[in-house]
Amino acid sequence: MPVHALDAETVTALVKDAAAAPSMHNAQPWKFRFFHSHSTFHVGSDLDRAMPRADPTTRALHLGCAAALFNLRVAAAHAGWEPETELLPDPADPQLLATVRLASPATPESDLAPLYPAIHRRHTSRHPFTDEVIPQTIKDALSAAALLEEVRLIFPDAWHVQSLLDLVHDAEGRDAMDPAASEELRHWTRVGADVADTARDGIPDYAFGPRKRAGKAPVRDFAGGHPVAGRDATTFENAPQLALLGTAGDRPREWLQAGQAMERVLLQATLDGLSTSLTSHALEWPELRWAVRDPQSAMGFVQMVLRLGYGPSGPATPRRPVHEVLDIE
Repeated sequence: MPVHALDAETVTALVKDAAAAPSMHNAQPWKFRFFHSHSTFHVGSDLDRAMPRADPTTRALHLGCAAALFNLRVAAAHAGWEPETELLPDPADPQLLATVRLASPATPESDLAPLYPAIHRRHTSRHPFTDEVIPQTIKDALSAAALLEEVRLIFPDAWHVQSLLDLVHDAEGRDAMDPAASEELRHWTRVGADVADTARDGIPDYAFGPRKRAGKAPVRDFAGGHPVAGRDATTFENAPQLALLGTAGDRPREWLQAGQAMERVLLQATLDGLSTSLTSHALEWPELRWAVRDPQSAMGFVQMVLRLGYGPSGPATPRRPVHEVLDIE
């Protein structure tokens, strides 16, 4: 494949692709710095966009930054470069999450570049999905995709899904009784056309999806129960198809591996014609998170719950201008 020169235009385009990644409440908590002298990106975290109530350990922040890191790897391979990636390269600087060096052309057998068309097609869908069952071959391919990032993806059976749904319902009740949780959620929502249409981060009301009238799909209501003009109510699926993404450990390195695996799975699912959404609700309460895992599984720590299926894709959500998240030296 042709190799694009690493000029300012190309570097900016790569970061624009990277920043299309999902993040908790669309906070976009990443920073990029490109060093021309050694053709290397530094990928860092922006703790000003952390969520002390929902994410006190910054686990979810790491997942979002790692999803952006994975997009950067995919975009680099698409541009003809082999992304040599190192996680947590400087123990003295925990906010420097990874370096990505673009020093050599991508190999023809790269498995990253084919994922590129999904980067800007992937959007979180908070709409009902159909009852069509995802073929086992697709599930197996998604599990294999996660393993490429040294992370496990499992599809729980019916009893475990019901347990997950009960835990999500428990988390929703806890959040409703927690003023700090409600305030943090409001901080990252953008309601009203004048606000939503000009937003550069957060969840705009046009991406809330319909209000759930019935059904069991674990879809967070970003409206917090408040009415939103023009928002309808509808019935969601009663048998949501969920997947658990998890790791053996639960430290920043595993979080970064999980975030990259999450994005790889989401991009592959998009190419496979699936709509996707993420739910971390039950994972935001430590005493609930442990109960999310399957005790018969080798997965030690669940990092994300994915909802997959066939249905409408969600709308694109706003993104910060690249100049706000990229420095070039």
